[in-house]
Amino acid sequence: MAQYDVVILGSGPGGYVTAIRASQLGLKVAVIEKENLGGICLNWGCIPTKALLKSAQVFQYIQHAKDYGINVQGAEADFGAVIQRSRGVADGMSKGVTFLMKKNKIDVIEGYGKVKPGKKVEVTAADGKTSVVEGKYIIIATGARARQLPNVPIDGEKVIEYRKAMSLEKQPKSLVVIGSGAIGVEFAYVYASMGTKVTIVEFLPNIVPVEDEDVSKELAKQYKKFGIEIYTNSSVEKVDISGKGCVSTVKTPTGEITIESDIVLSAAGVAANIENIGLEDVGIATDRGKILVNEWYETNMPGYYAIGDVVPGQALAHVASAEGIICVEKIAGHHPRPLNYQNIPGCTYCSPEIASVGYTEKAAKEAGYEIKVGKFPFSASGKAKAGGVPEGFVKVIFDAKYGEWLGCHMIGSNVTEMIAEVVVARNLETTGMEIVKSVHPHPTMSEAIMEAAAAAYGEVIHL
Repeated sequence: MAQYDVVILGSGPGGYVTAIRASQLGLKVAVIEKENLGGICLNWGCIPTKALLKSAQVFQYIQHAKDYGINVQGAEADFGAVIQRSRGVADGMSKGVTFLMKKNKIDVIEGYGKVKPGKKVEVTAADGKTSVVEGKYIIIATGARARQLPNVPIDGEKVIEYRKAMSLEKQPKSLVVIGSGAIGVEFAYVYASMGTKVTIVEFLPNIVPVEDEDVSKELAKQYKKFGIEIYTNSSVEKVDISGKGCVSTVKTPTGEITIESDIVLSAAGVAANIENIGLEDVGIATDRGKILVNEWYETNMPGYYAIGDVVPGQALAHVASAEGIICVEKIAGHHPRPLNYQNIPGCTYCSPEIASVGYTEKAAKEAGYEIKVGKFPFSASGKAKAGGVPEGFVKVIFDAKYGEWLGCHMIGSNVTEMIAEVVVARNLETTGMEIVKSVHPHPTMSEAIMEAAAAAYGEVIHL
């Protein structure tokens, strides 16, 4: 029986990052992976979707080249080539993780892992043969999958989930997207940019419902201008796939309607992969589809840990990585700080992009804060205007009494690259006036953060 200090189930951004950090700390590590190194994020999620979005963005630039004084004729989107490029990027990144595993002397065991009592893991290989590995510590990082709606079963042909959406052989002429979280709005943009007629159906009152209401309204406005049809406060009751395409019955505030489309994309969130991995055999406690853990990610069973999408908290790649690092540093006898879940950035890579951290304006008020709110539109930004991307804004929220930076919400070009400033500032307990008095370079998109902070304190210059 192979023995290790740490055995990790899953090699996504939680699993492989945890493995590397554990190896750096001098621990002997094994990773068990049933499919591809890098997990969903590198192979079917974060990375390949960004490749698709970049192709969509490039095509849109070409379509609007005249706006920049450039004449381009005859440009066409080659859907197959776009998909192929995306898959190539994903394959390259997965190979990069393979290299990192070898570099850090981490054993990769291919197969399906199930935890067993006695801090053991049974691994079933593709040929059906089983083996057992033992670790002083077992870390579950099995991630999540697309959540299926009970009334809209996914058949993988006409009703699809995100994996199929990034590997279709033929571009659909029309697409209904169920759900308007990050997955839904990103795919809506990709397909609409290449000419697919896209309709979004969202159960809640606003699209991207976890975002500040101002951001949600701005994205809805931009998407409608782009030709995407949006139904909020609506639900897909059923999808008839008996004909050539799909006929979705949609319940709206004004009555029931039907929408015909080639494809329906179910993007109604994710479900944790905790079934059939041996939790019951070991006695590991779960609640509402998640594994229960303490602040160091240890389960109720000593020596068994869990991180990432399988535990409560934001289902984000960077959260899984941070949790894994904290977990193994604690195992190795270090003294890490618990993760501050109130300072986790969220990014949505549609166009315009969305980035946010901390309280929304509504949540800050509900928490009892007296607040100062500042907003700076990119239409007043020289860099944004010169770049032809004046859509969107930066919105900041401060505690009126102490100046604490409660939240920041951005929508616009490249804002996902700007949000880290806010995360670091909040981590350092920076106040609003410290941001106002910190010189930002001009012309940049990021100076909109300073201008928004100045607006909150009545000192904005360029409005």
